[in-house]
Amino acid sequence: MLRSRVIGTGSHVPDRVLTNLELERMVETTDEWIATRTGIKERRIAAEEGTSEMAAKAAKAALKASGLPAKDIDLIVVGTCTGDMAFPSTACFVQSQLGVRAGAAAFDVSAACSGFLYALDVADKYLKSGAAKKAIVVGVDRFSRLIDWTDRSTCVLFGDGAGAVVLSAEKGSKGLLSSRIHSDGRHWDMLYCPSAYPPNPFEQDPSGPAHLVMNGNETFKLAVRTMGQAIKEVMEDTGLSPEDISLLIPHQANLRIINAARERLNLTEDRVFTNLDRYGNTSAGSIPIALDEAVREGRVKDGDVILFVAFGGGLTWASAALKW
Repeated sequence: MLRSRVIGTGSHVPDRVLTNLELERMVETTDEWIATRTGIKERRIAAEEGTSEMAAKAAKAALKASGLPAKDIDLIVVGTCTGDMAFPSTACFVQSQLGVRAGAAAFDVSAACSGFLYALDVADKYLKSGAAKKAIVVGVDRFSRLIDWTDRSTCVLFGDGAGAVVLSAEKGSKGLLSSRIHSDGRHWDMLYCPSAYPPNPFEQDPSGPAHLVMNGNETFKLAVRTMGQAIKEVMEDTGLSPEDISLLIPHQANLRIINAARERLNLTEDRVFTNLDRYGNTSAGSIPIALDEAVREGRVKDGDVILFVAFGGGLTWASAALKW
């Protein structure tokens, strides 16, 4: 059967580093409180780069790693909820900047922090059906544009960045083994951002600036529960046991949530990849950034089984298992 095999990875984060010590001077918080509660020590902020620019840089790196020319790509799917414009899609900008041929399909998927796994699942369906042969999947977000920098409960959590993979439809045992995507719109108000567009001039009471809103305690509980369910699903789909998992790469939201996922699988810390301390929560960018770093650090070897799991606004959650 055809599987979607990862043949290249890439990532990009902005140069601007925002440390916890800097945040101490901006809001009433401390480096110790942030690090203890979240595991985050610093994050990257896109001062001048747009979402599409970060996405294109990550995609270019993945394409270079794959060894494929841009003309071979016939599908681009970008997971993001912070595109530069209402339209066109971020994927169309990536297509243009990479020089991918006219006629290839390019579109965005909006699932907040689950965006990359949603995009991966969609691209996998295209490749398995034969509708596409080579695809680029990007996870990217620029949450710094949505943050209220006076809200100490949220401004300490998020950063900007992008990660990407190149997929190839190939026969064999290697590639995406299973993926699951879910949502529950009843809980949309746990984590959301109002419209980023200018207020309607005809409204009696136009809304103010758009800022991210989060119910932290309830979001934490739902994240732990739904990510646990998602892990169980792909394990059952594939017949994998915890002993078969070479590396768990979870969404980098909070160290306590990551530890809950690790403990559910009874994995030692060396079998879980985290870079949360350096980047914070980069939303849809977090899993592909972590995957690219794991590959470049030699943490992923031929034949390894990698497990991904994520949770985001919507509410959305997703998981996937991949044989390298």
